[in-house]
Amino acid sequence: MRPRNAVALDTSILIYQLEKNPLYYPFSDAVFAWLEQRDNSAITSTLSMTELLVPAHRDGDAWRLQNYRGLLSTYPRLTWIAPDLGIADVAARMRAEYRLKTPDAIQAATAIQLKVSTFLTNDVIFQRVKELDALVLDELL
Repeated sequence: MRPRNAVALDTSILIYQLEKNPLYYPFSDAVFAWLEQRDNSAITSTLSMTELLVPAHRDGDAWRLQNYRGLLSTYPRLTWIAPDLGIADVAARMRAEYRLKTPDAIQAATAIQLKVSTFLTNDVIFQRVKELDALVLDELL
């Protein structure tokens, strides 16, 4: 069941927050401040953790790996959703219908399966997906 006032977060929002991206950090920080409010919540696919950890693994940065895992896996009102067979089926449809790459299809399918229509991203490809209200940061700035 979908929490009230829920949004889905693409990996880019998490990256901007963790890396304090000079251009996008003010937006991502506002999202996380919003998320700390009692009635708000967000979801993201566990695929986001995979994408977040790649550079730290590549660099052999054990501190960053531990920090990212600890910080994000315990963040209040941020729920990590592992792909299941239902998400896999919707993702396959997203790939076929909207020609999304598998990671993007899984992100979209996770939001759709949990009935979270607002998807925060910085990738215009998600605007193809009619089932989502994709808010693209570059278009909001």
